[in-house]
Amino acid sequence: MKIITLENAAQIGEQLGRYYVDFVKAHPSCVLGLATGATPLPTYAAIVKAFQAGEVSFADVTTFNLDEYCDLPKENKNSYYTFMWQNLFQYLDIKKENVNFLDGNAADYDAESRRYAEAIRAAGGIDLQFLGIGRNGHIAFNEPADAFTDEPFRVALTQSTIDANSIYFDDAPMPHYAMTMGIGSIMRSKQIVLVATGESKAQAVKGMIEGEVTPRLPASVLQQHADVTVYLDKAAASLLG
Repeated sequence: MKIITLENAAQIGEQLGRYYVDFVKAHPSCVLGLATGATPLPTYAAIVKAFQAGEVSFADVTTFNLDEYCDLPKENKNSYYTFMWQNLFQYLDIKKENVNFLDGNAADYDAESRRYAEAIRAAGGIDLQFLGIGRNGHIAFNEPADAFTDEPFRVALTQSTIDANSIYFDDAPMPHYAMTMGIGSIMRSKQIVLVATGESKAQAVKGMIEGEVTPRLPASVLQQHADVTVYLDKAAASLLG
């Protein structure tokens, strides 16, 4: 792993946003794996700023999002579909048909998992995957478990994750299930970048980087990937030796 520690989330967003812009300019038809939540927002803002300045085009880029809530209409303000369109896609020239999401309302979750895995393979795999990390060490919605997962699947969210994300559900209960890329799907990405900010992530970051590789802390598996860059602010890096 390559570890980059910066002062704060804003600095991370500027530096990583520039990396994404340069990556897309060098690989105009690349496949990007994207994340949601507060962590990627500064990076997405930097990407939008560069696009609006005429620096880059996303016309030939394909994207796959990590996850989506179950039992929540995609038009709901808290769906990850809506999040991505509101915070990134609507500002870019990306083609709607090149934007891919898991269907959290699929009638057959197993069939949906197979469909998404095949779509990633048909696109040539993910070139650059964006990750955050949960307080319990989850990546995407791969919660602590007895074994690492592989392809996309339906997951029951832990109470820790529900507690962390419920702040966004001010007018309705948060879903307790989600569709997510599995660990295998993530690890098959050619490059991975992970961002962690804030003191609340420090323990998970320490385990990810310095602890044993274990499905009880899913992010620790990234130690076994050949090309991972971790961006931390000082608070998230505070427990590292």
